[in-house]
Amino acid sequence: MIVILKPNPDKERVARLIEHFHDMGLNTNYSEGSSTTIIGLLGDTSRIDENDIMVYDLVERVQRVTEPFKGVNRKMHPQDTILEVAGRKIGEGYFNVFAGPCSVESEAQILEVAEAVKKSGASFLRGGAFKPRTSPYSFQGMEAEGLKLLLEAKRQTGLPIVTEIMSEKHLDLFADVDIIQLGARNMQNFMLLKELGRSQKPILLKRGLSATMEEFLMAAEYIFAGGNHNVILCERGIRTFETMIRNNLDISAVPLVKTLSHLPIIIDPSHAAGKRDMVQPLSRAAIASGADGLMIEVHNDPKRALCDGAQSLNIPMFETVMADVKRRVAFEEKQLQTCE
Repeated sequence: MIVILKPNPDKERVARLIEHFHDMGLNTNYSEGSSTTIIGLLGDTSRIDENDIMVYDLVERVQRVTEPFKGVNRKMHPQDTILEVAGRKIGEGYFNVFAGPCSVESEAQILEVAEAVKKSGASFLRGGAFKPRTSPYSFQGMEAEGLKLLLEAKRQTGLPIVTEIMSEKHLDLFADVDIIQLGARNMQNFMLLKELGRSQKPILLKRGLSATMEEFLMAAEYIFAGGNHNVILCERGIRTFETMIRNNLDISAVPLVKTLSHLPIIIDPSHAAGKRDMVQPLSRAAIASGADGLMIEVHNDPKRALCDGAQSLNIPMFETVMADVKRRVAFEEKQLQTCE
């Protein structure tokens, strides 16, 4: 349920109204825009009569939110959410590039890639320490040691890091990670979603391989319901009947999310098609669609990569893609966030 207030409401009276809702056992989300002020009500609102709220003369109207996702709903928060992480702004009007290898393989590898992507203009270093793999015999990542190497790369380059978590048992290991990624296979790992909701770490939530948009936003809602509102959505392609590419990039997810939700959304063109020569054209489409960033896999020697070498750009290719990204982001009048 959302309560729309009359223009320029008295702050003290608004505070008393919010306290009244809290006394009723409801959580509130206060959103003040240039022309509209909204109080979003979260919890069991089925027992509330709209007429009881309308007796407050600062209330203009009351509206029920029919969609199952509430906190991430744009009706609850009309203004775009802009997160600030390590001095970078993520959201509408800004553009970030998260770049790095699929998996951390050695100190030399991650440091070389980190220096290269920073030089080209990336704002975050991505890299996998814990790797979910389809086959139990595939490389599973360096795990805790990989996290240490990522943090060392952060120390030496100044690039904040984003890396994937696999279990709520590992949360303490991620204390110094700037953004925790929740991968596509764990999008509906509800125990993990709840634990991430209790943290205040920024969460990069990837869409599941066959998830509907409602399921995607409901996964974000789990994190919101726990009290953590620092969520970034990531479209990484969905599974269809097509076999010539790894996944189909659902570019319509960007304008759809922008309509339904206030959360920022980025695109992962590397996982979408699974082919490095498609990363640049898909990146162009992402920028044109209004995405708030890109996540690109970069490896110093893709042919010898232990994970996803076929979709990883080498360093010169990434430089070329970034030159193109900079031109197109400027054309869209967005600010590219870089590591100064």
